[in-house]
Amino acid sequence: MTIKFCSLSSGSSGNCQYIESDNTRILIDAGFSGKRVEGLLSSIDVSPNTIDAILVTHEHIDHTLGVGVLSRRYDIPIYANSNTWVGMETIIKSIKEKNTKVFNSNSVFDIKDLSIYPVDVCHDALEPVGYIIYYKNIKLSIITDTGRISDKIRNEIKNSDLYFMESNHDERMLREGNYPWPLKKRIMSTHGHLSNDDAGEILGDVLSGNKEVVILAHLSQDNNLPQLAYNTVKECIISQGIDPSQDISLNLSHRDRVSEIFNFK
Repeated sequence: MTIKFCSLSSGSSGNCQYIESDNTRILIDAGFSGKRVEGLLSSIDVSPNTIDAILVTHEHIDHTLGVGVLSRRYDIPIYANSNTWVGMETIIKSIKEKNTKVFNSNSVFDIKDLSIYPVDVCHDALEPVGYIIYYKNIKLSIITDTGRISDKIRNEIKNSDLYFMESNHDERMLREGNYPWPLKKRIMSTHGHLSNDDAGEILGDVLSGNKEVVILAHLSQDNNLPQLAYNTVKECIISQGIDPSQDISLNLSHRDRVSEIFNFK
């Protein structure tokens, strides 16, 4: 009884996460070309024709670029809520009816031996979601592309074995950077992206120090630095009495390569 998680890549240039249980293989988003996703999967010895489903968080192109191509090429079902289907229609193009799977946000559904709980997040998309994945007694929470985390989501993600948590930007770097002010406002808004400080505060609140795996995700290329994100979140966690060197495993995702493969039993 095992489940695996690997971030194939995470960032504004593309997002794709891989989850494998004993009987099921899924992708969360496919924001690269089909060829690029094939290459990323190959790097962890996974054939795309073994993927059982693609789950979409929201319609933005850095999450959906390769979704339609992969579905058509390998006959893969796509799961998204109705508003996301509307929003991504022009990007993913025509999909077989049998591979068009519509779920209701905040309602659990199953894909083979996985239970999937899509939860509302706050982002400038039509109906964006994060995903909480259950397998036996293992719980994985994937929360990115959101400007805030509600009390409801905090409660829902507690007691996870893995937290794939957005740590998009350093607020000072963003404010002092070259982005136009309207874009800075959008990123910092409640419908934008979580900062390093936001991620650290949330994780400090939900972690129990029970050897959870934390992966910081969707780091900005222009408004963040990997070590800065890591150190900021680390200090927030320490302030809550949790020792990142002993009580949890704190990690970074990458925008241009796969992470290590994390195994849970």
